[in-house]
Amino acid sequence: MGRHFGDLARVRHVITYSLSPFEQRAFANYFSKGIPNVWRRFTSSFFKVAPPMILMYLTYSWGNSVYEESKRKNPADYANDE
Repeated sequence: MGRHFGDLARVRHVITYSLSPFEQRAFANYFSKGIPNVWRRFTSSFFKVAPPMILMYLTYSWGNSVYEESKRKNPADYANDE
């Protein structure tokens, strides 16, 4: 009665291939191609990402220090209160 979910449409002239999970190699070329690729991608994007992040961190830490200084009282204002 009706079609199953995988057989709802009939597509012609499309070839699909699949490989059994038991035949796949999970870490194929991991050390010979994977790690150098990660290093290449890291070095290519480091100088695009790092300077804005460093600038943001310096601005944030400067802002926090200025805020903490503004909360403190000036001891020179209270030197002659005795």
